[in-house]
Amino acid sequence: MRVVSGKFRGRRLNAVPGMATRPTTDKVKESLFNIIGPYFDGGQSLDLYGGSGGLSIEAVSRGVEHAFIVDRQYAAIKTIKQNVGFTHCEQQFTVLKQDAHKALHIFAEQEKQFDLVFLDPPYAKQQIVKDIQMMVDQKLLKPDALVVCETNQEADLPIDLTGFQLFRQHEYGITVLTIYQYQGEHE
Repeated sequence: MRVVSGKFRGRRLNAVPGMATRPTTDKVKESLFNIIGPYFDGGQSLDLYGGSGGLSIEAVSRGVEHAFIVDRQYAAIKTIKQNVGFTHCEQQFTVLKQDAHKALHIFAEQEKQFDLVFLDPPYAKQQIVKDIQMMVDQKLLKPDALVVCETNQEADLPIDLTGFQLFRQHEYGITVLTIYQYQGEHE
């Protein structure tokens, strides 16, 4: 695993030990960022199921100003902190050991809003539509925010999701990327 492009390009990243997480492959990551970017002009991202932190590190490498990375597993948090350390830009990351839904409540209390969200929960525990609805209810998404969902083919996410437009959907082997754009209220 490595950072594909941007200011951290080529830096190797550690995977979380064990079988509890499955890192996004470099090929899928490169394709994903070519679709949604490939580069950003600031903004904040959220990875609600951080794993190794690779997606957030890639986002910051490509211009996201600050990334919030959440995971509830100790091994994942340890790996995320190691990988963030490889960037030598730790101030651009906030790592939170927390349950995903509790983290959303914390961010709502802090009045955070995100331009880019990554949802890559363990396949057996996917509640992506529920997660997205919670973010809308808590006003955590900026207008036009992108929500990137990484699932297996069995997840069968809806094409029509209230308040969102399907931005793109692609299959890479057993992995499916579904990207929604928030059509919430513009100021």
